[in-house]
Amino acid sequence: MSKNSKKKRGGGLVYSTDKETMSNIFSNINIPEDGPKETTKKQKQYTDEVRVWIDRKGRGGKEVTLVKGIRRPDSQLKEIAKIIKSKCGVGGTAKSGEIIIQGNHREKVVKILQEQGFSNTKKAGG
Repeated sequence: MSKNSKKKRGGGLVYSTDKETMSNIFSNINIPEDGPKETTKKQKQYTDEVRVWIDRKGRGGKEVTLVKGIRRPDSQLKEIAKIIKSKCGVGGTAKSGEIIIQGNHREKVVKILQEQGFSNTKKAGG
C-alpha cells in the first residue's frame, strides 16, 4: 500500500476548529434534545434451540451424548448437567457451551431437558 492511498482512506481531516466544517461532519447524527434516555435492565431472555447428539469420535470409541445450544452462563450450564447426570446415573461434564454425558442417553436427555423447560429440544444427527 502506498503512502497516498493511506491518506485518501482516512479522509485527511484530523482536527478542525472551523465550525462550518464540524457542523457538516456531524449533521447526520441525531442527538435527542432531552439528552440520553435511561435504559432499564431487562431480564435476559433466552431462546434456546437445544440439540442432542451422539458422538463416537475422539473418545476411544466410547459413545457420549452431546447437548448443544443451551446459551446460559457456565454456572447454570453446570447445574443443568448435574441434573441430567443424576437422572441418567452416569458421569459427564459441562464445558465450552456444551454438556457431555457418558453413554448413549439421547432419549432420556431430550425428555429431561423438556421437563426442565427447554421446549425447543430435538434429537440431532443420525
